[in-house]
Amino acid sequence: MRFLAPFLLALGAARPAFAVVVKSGSTCIVTPGAATRAMRSIGLVPPAERDVDPDSSSSGDEQNIWSDLDPEAGAPKPGAPGSLGHYPRPMPSKKGGASPPSALEMSFPRRRAATAAADDTPQILDAFKQCGKDGTIIFQEGTYNIRQVMNTTDLRNVSIEIHGTFVWSADNIQYWLSHSYSVTYAGRSTAWLLGGRDISMRGFGRALFDGNGQVWIDQNRNAGNQNGRPISLTIWRANNVFIDGIRWKMAQFWHTFVAHSQNITMTNLEMNTSSNSQWKAVNTDGTDTWNSKDIVIRNWTVTCHDDCISIKGNSSNVHVSNVTCYESGAMCVGSIGSNAGQPDFVENVVFENVSLYHSSNAAWIKTYPGTGYVRNVTFRNIHFENVNQPIYVTSCIYSYQNCDNSRLGITDIHWENITGTSRYNVAAAIHCSSRAPCDDLHFSNIDIKPMSGGTAKVLCSNIKNQASSGLACTGPCPGSQPQQLSGNV
Repeated sequence: MRFLAPFLLALGAARPAFAVVVKSGSTCIVTPGAATRAMRSIGLVPPAERDVDPDSSSSGDEQNIWSDLDPEAGAPKPGAPGSLGHYPRPMPSKKGGASPPSALEMSFPRRRAATAAADDTPQILDAFKQCGKDGTIIFQEGTYNIRQVMNTTDLRNVSIEIHGTFVWSADNIQYWLSHSYSVTYAGRSTAWLLGGRDISMRGFGRALFDGNGQVWIDQNRNAGNQNGRPISLTIWRANNVFIDGIRWKMAQFWHTFVAHSQNITMTNLEMNTSSNSQWKAVNTDGTDTWNSKDIVIRNWTVTCHDDCISIKGNSSNVHVSNVTCYESGAMCVGSIGSNAGQPDFVENVVFENVSLYHSSNAAWIKTYPGTGYVRNVTFRNIHFENVNQPIYVTSCIYSYQNCDNSRLGITDIHWENITGTSRYNVAAAIHCSSRAPCDDLHFSNIDIKPMSGGTAKVLCSNIKNQASSGLACTGPCPGSQPQQLSGNV
């Protein structure tokens, strides 16, 4: 690609605001306008060596370079969640090496008015269109401005590499409120739908998603679940997806949502949304799952001021491990059962090796007075400091009414090695419906100490196996017991 250097550099100088897509074989390389520069054929270069001087030469047999890569440093391991059947590379020319892209394979932004706000959305979508099937999409370092919704739900066997920053606009709030894609759950919507099968999205610790969340927090003014306020990224009707090494800063709403999907693995993610104004960060969950199964969440660090990891209705086979949450609702099942005519089910969920700091709850289950069940859930090795009400179960979240009319059963739940300090004097508050009492609850090595000293209270109501549960209840738990306390009780 060296022969393209003067042309690309000139293009970058002329149009610094818009990205450029260069297609070589099955690989699309996207470069933000301000950073457009000549690059050697990146499809033949392992991630550790990318973004080097185009004049530097590579060593070794380029035709076999993928076979020599350490899978951890390069492409995903074959057979692992999100791995691809092949690793797309540029087609070799007759003289060897990668064929240079033709003019027809290069996509440039159309001429726009000089006063138009920078928008790289068309080029991003063009890269997905050209290389989203049996291909590789590489976003080079730099900033990509996103001013429109993105629907990339027809992907197949694609590797996506993000080395730069995606910034979602916040000066067109009304556009987002009216154009965000519906995800059908509770009226929620999203800025980006990602779907298809066999998808790998890797950020290598460099990728940053910036949602300009402070603007959303300020205009929302502590209101809950504003219609049209977009989730940053939704994995939608997808199968076999691997997401790794991405950071989020100031999400617009929930950071991520997994819906109608299967075989989803998300590892090494970092999320941080905190308000610096008088208004609180509300509904800025780390992730929520719904109508999905076979999910792995591992090695996350989240500061979000709402649920850290939330497992919602019709989710099963979920494994969450090695997660650290600050200022959050921590490990949560729910809320579910909001529609009494539509049963919700959650089963086979494990939360383990979790650290929590200054959070509302630690290991808890919240349901409405609905129908369905929660069963076979384990909270294991959870340590925390300064948590409002660590263990909490309610059958009537938010309204705290009709608590004993719920028919949503909660059974086979385990709390193991739950240790730390509670902000007030309640370690656990469990109110199950008298119409569908909780059963087969088990507690072992529960060591929760109030920060102010003394012995913590354990409040329980309507637990069938209370005597054999391993939890020494000190008194009944009223249905009106709130999720968060404002002082000792």
